[in-house]
Amino acid sequence: MSHHPLQAPPPIPARPRMTVIGTGYLGATHAICMATLGFDVLGVDVVAEKIQALAAGRVPFYEPGLPEKLRQALDSGRLRFTTSFDEAAAFGDVHFICVGTPQQEGSAAADLRYVDAAFTALAERIDRKALLIGKSTVPIGTAARLTELVQRLSPIGDELELAWNPEFLREGFAVEDTLHPDRLVFGVASEWAESMLRASFAPILEIGTPLVVTDTPTAELVKVAANSFLATKISYINAMAEVCEATGADVTRLAEALGYDDRIGSRFLKPGLGFGGGCLPKDIRAFRHRAEELGVGHAVAFLEEVDGINLRRRLRTVDLVRELAGGDLRGVRVAALGAAFKPDSDDVRDAPALDVARMLYLEGASVVVYDPEANANAHRLYPDLDYAASLAEAVSGAGVVALLTEWAEFRTMDPVALGLVVAQRRIVDGRHALDQDAYLAAGWTYRALGRPAVAPRLAPADAMDQQVA
Repeated sequence: MSHHPLQAPPPIPARPRMTVIGTGYLGATHAICMATLGFDVLGVDVVAEKIQALAAGRVPFYEPGLPEKLRQALDSGRLRFTTSFDEAAAFGDVHFICVGTPQQEGSAAADLRYVDAAFTALAERIDRKALLIGKSTVPIGTAARLTELVQRLSPIGDELELAWNPEFLREGFAVEDTLHPDRLVFGVASEWAESMLRASFAPILEIGTPLVVTDTPTAELVKVAANSFLATKISYINAMAEVCEATGADVTRLAEALGYDDRIGSRFLKPGLGFGGGCLPKDIRAFRHRAEELGVGHAVAFLEEVDGINLRRRLRTVDLVRELAGGDLRGVRVAALGAAFKPDSDDVRDAPALDVARMLYLEGASVVVYDPEANANAHRLYPDLDYAASLAEAVSGAGVVALLTEWAEFRTMDPVALGLVVAQRRIVDGRHALDQDAYLAAGWTYRALGRPAVAPRLAPADAMDQQVA
């Protein structure tokens, strides 16, 4: 049933009460930040341990700046957490759905069971006009399908409206990206829904954040289109690295020269081990899969090669480590520096660093992994690898050092001091994060994807040893 068409919708609250369904990376960040902006927020999750941790002031993942914001939000009294959908339905004017959309087992498609379950649980319980807002990354057409589903299930019928508001968080910068985003996108089907979203983001709009108001299919497409573009840019420069390796050219100088062209720009034009994490790989695969279902698979067929180039970089990094080890990795102690898919994160989903460590192990290397934040998550995924508690422990006695995630701790290593604790001065810079000249001067054999091999220059100590001899 629905309201009589002449009945006016309820007034738009100045500060809508919010629920955030799903308190993983996206949901916890959104709930915490919205509470610090002055909204009353209820975080909801089916995993009681997550709710207990957040309610006690503990963020269950690593994200710089977020624990301080959580403390601030809890102390203000504006943020609470629950496992009850009944409580959520009664509390919220707007409901942000932030649950995961992982890749389906045995398929490139997105797994929408968590999204469907969250929308269903709310729709069955909400008994007054409210707005369900999807933030999860979903295939185009999901909002239309869910609108039909929730209005069929809801006691208030088409008075329960649905909108889409894609997220653009970068891990390591999530607080900044939530409070000062480079744009907001509202996918809406009515003026009322747009007004509710404007009220929900008023403090962010008031600082001049650009806003794009559109329909739900376009809003769904923005996120996967953006991720596909970034993935393509990363794979493009890594394709150039493959050409550089065949010709003796230097991909770092090539990227620098291309970056000065403001039509191209230097951001994401960074050669190396490639992209990973919980978004880019699965999103481009799900996008291709959905495009094929819609009969336009040919339009994004290039994304298969983007994915392929990215995965080849991992294999090529293993090749470089093997070459440095003399062609055989059996019994060679390799210090794998980094496990997270990027620095300032403990996320190891589809992490190139961990994938390389695993492949080295499978070739018989004695692999010791060290990551400042992701050791525990990496150990859960690959318990067979050895994990060091410190950088010093990881590199001690190493036959080859492989830099796989560009944490500041690794970028600022002293090549001379490092040379004193390894068994042999051989390093693979998987992220183009190190000063090649400094390592060569300290007597290291240095290799990086897409850069010509250069013989080490003798360090002063070695030169003196030779003179004495």
